[in-house]
Amino acid sequence: MIKNNKNNLIETYQVREKGFHPLLIRDNWQVAKLNYLEDQNIRNIKKLDIHFNTDEVFVLLKGKAVIIAAVFENGIPVFEMELMEQNMIYNIPKNRWHNIAMEEGSEVLLVEKSNTHLSDFDHFNLDPKHITILRDKVEELLKNKTNR
Repeated sequence: MIKNNKNNLIETYQVREKGFHPLLIRDNWQVAKLNYLEDQNIRNIKKLDIHFNTDEVFVLLKGKAVIIAAVFENGIPVFEMELMEQNMIYNIPKNRWHNIAMEEGSEVLLVEKSNTHLSDFDHFNLDPKHITILRDKVEELLKNKTNR
């Protein structure tokens, strides 16, 4: 939803529906919002994404989320991840595999080149063994951070 003030000097954007929503697309960049989707639940993550022409910035606005990055060594994904802190800026440089695991109710702001979600991406489908490894690592990270 876009709302302008009375003089159209300030634009505001808000979206509450689940999913990915590009909100502001200008001059080759975009701001988008990702509201929790079942596909982003750690139990449902089965793939990694990559962008070849843009970094992607993530900012946790609400809830709990884990940002996931990976490199491949001998064809095997090696994961690095962090429990996101609200208002901290996380950047995934271009040409890095990544995804984000979210708990229900979480909201994340994204900044990247425009139309990245339409044309500048590829996916890598994880096999069941690597899905389990990823899930276990994310759940352990959440458990350790919660117990501190």
